[in-house]
Amino acid sequence: MNISFSMTTQQIRDRTKTVTRRLGWRTLKSGTVLMAIEKGQGLKKGEHVVQLGKIQVKSVRFEILAAISPADVAKEGFPGMTSLQFIIMFCEHNKCDSDDIVTRIEFEYL
Repeated sequence: MNISFSMTTQQIRDRTKTVTRRLGWRTLKSGTVLMAIEKGQGLKKGEHVVQLGKIQVKSVRFEILAAISPADVAKEGFPGMTSLQFIIMFCEHNKCDSDDIVTRIEFEYL
């Protein structure tokens, strides 16, 4: 199964990102192996999925987006960003609210 990292492609390439928050992904389980890809939707004619490498899910939990800690912002690949800046960026990109429940996925690179 693919998981897209269009906003954090460089962080995945650099292996500085170890946590991602998603809307949905409610049935994901620890131990699942996923293929990190650059972009999965909106591919133009002739474009192909670019694989970034395999990752394995270490843990999955559900939490309110606004509960993100500064440490988790860094694990998301944004060490210079505040929690509030991350929340605003996430909400703008995903068209959601800070009090929405998100799926926090921690992973390791294979």
